[in-house]
Amino acid sequence: MIRKLIGKVLRRPGKQVLHAKHYGIRREQLHSAALKVCDRLQDAGFDAYIVGGAVRDLLLGKSPKDFDVATNATPEQVRHVFHRSRIIGKRFRIVHVPFFERGGEEIIEVTTFRGASDAPTDDAGRILRDNVYGSIEEDASRRDFTVNALYYDPNKEIIIDFHHGVADLEAKKLAMIGDPVKRYHEDPVRMLRAVRLATKLDLKIAPATQTPIAQHARLLENIPSARLFDEMMKLLLSGRAWDCLTALRANGLHKPLFPLLDKLVSQNETAAFLKKALDNTDARIRDDKPVSAGFMFATLLWHEVEALWQKKKAAGEHNVPALVDAMNDVEAKVTRRLAIPNRYGAAMKEIWLLQPRFEQRVGQRPFRLMEQQRFRAAYDFLELRAECGLADQELADWWKKFQFADDATRSSLIASAPRDEQSAPAGKRRKPRRRKPAGE
Repeated sequence: MIRKLIGKVLRRPGKQVLHAKHYGIRREQLHSAALKVCDRLQDAGFDAYIVGGAVRDLLLGKSPKDFDVATNATPEQVRHVFHRSRIIGKRFRIVHVPFFERGGEEIIEVTTFRGASDAPTDDAGRILRDNVYGSIEEDASRRDFTVNALYYDPNKEIIIDFHHGVADLEAKKLAMIGDPVKRYHEDPVRMLRAVRLATKLDLKIAPATQTPIAQHARLLENIPSARLFDEMMKLLLSGRAWDCLTALRANGLHKPLFPLLDKLVSQNETAAFLKKALDNTDARIRDDKPVSAGFMFATLLWHEVEALWQKKKAAGEHNVPALVDAMNDVEAKVTRRLAIPNRYGAAMKEIWLLQPRFEQRVGQRPFRLMEQQRFRAAYDFLELRAECGLADQELADWWKKFQFADDATRSSLIASAPRDEQSAPAGKRRKPRRRKPAGE
């Protein structure tokens, strides 16, 4: 009893100033653009700190991908310091400060300290607008998890910790600041963040933070589909996509977000297909290679598309029209919860549409297929299906040889390809009609 009481007293919020060098953090580890933003804001008389995930990752010995800055300057004042910056956002206004370095544009996101006053909410308690500014202490209380409420001053080289975030990192714990139920009502997306961060960083979600998640998962139904898509992308690009999806399902968050997950993991072949696809994505992220969002969603939704495709063909529809109808039906169903942008949806559909064309291996059809823009992605998709027993391995092997063979070998491969219904020639072409001479 006494130990619990002492623990509660020690856990009370309070400002701690920690020497960053003691935790192995040096100014030179930060992105040069983030340092410039802090320096210029401080030179202009404002407070400015590197905040949130970047500080957390540095404490964990990881290389941050994004560096955000928090300041007591208003968006208009930040805009005055950085003339090429732009103010964005309605729910909470932030400033994007562009820098052209390393051959491309780098964006540093600058936010003003948020205040503690009540913001307007909808009937479910979700915050609608949050443009109330305050002190750094109030800003720390408004952040989601203790490990994200850390402020690093690159000039003084100190870390300011208001909610024992450093201690929680050392204990490998993810804890919500404030009452978790209230915070989830304010922004239900915090439940998705809890699962993603805990999985990605090998942290254990504190019981008080985790218990309400399953009970309040339906709050996600009140979130715009475009924002849910952004969170889904963060899950898939976390570097541990499969673990994130399984954790999502374990906490009951998949039902309002991606209900098809139950079907995918219920069968060994489809679960293996999805896991292998996501493991390949994780490997590309680790190797700093580009990742195709269209390919990822093609793997996530293929099982549902294929099942509906086969059902339509059994009902008498022709092969390709049946596939197109199945694709459109599945996309319409998924779009209700995840607003997949057109550029990703188009790539996803092209990968699917090319799958039946791999079975057409006579005449000029293989050559015409290789000329398609999405051929390589579609072939990788075919190979993945074959490796998991969802497509003919002989077909994948044939195309692997055909891609890199010389002309003679390609002719031999075409000659040896089976002449089934889908690969048979379309029939004799009709001869063009002879034009009559003028006056005849």
